[in-house]
Amino acid sequence: MKRLETIALSVLLLSTAIATAQLTANHDEELLQARRSVWLAWFNGDRATLEQLVTPETVVMSAGEPLWKHQQDVLAESSEFHNSGAKLIRLEFPRTEVQHFGDVAIVWSDYVMELQQGGKSSLSKGRVTEIFVRKDGKWTNPGWHTEKLN
Repeated sequence: MKRLETIALSVLLLSTAIATAQLTANHDEELLQARRSVWLAWFNGDRATLEQLVTPETVVMSAGEPLWKHQQDVLAESSEFHNSGAKLIRLEFPRTEVQHFGDVAIVWSDYVMELQQGGKSSLSKGRVTEIFVRKDGKWTNPGWHTEKLN
């Protein structure tokens, strides 16, 4: 009888772990889509989407820049980029790890992006640490830190 109880408990624990992993995978899919939406909205000058995803309390730090930025800075820089005629050609995240802490997630990534302006392309590689908070069933992005590697 003890062996049956042990097997039943093991099956229960395994099924709970699988269900938790599936739930996390679904949350990660939503989370990573929200992250991609932030990046694309920034490059496309999509102010409405940025205002929804990048909250008023946002703090942004970038390597080599002495000042921290906030939501209004993010919106202004997005608009400037978009109005300059520059375009995002490629955006990839070759390595990403996600940590969950309740309704907060930290996304650690390497990124590769190719931009085009005036007929010239430029490739940038770097790392980014992004903070996401789940509010009312949706992910928001109240902060990040970027570091260019090239």
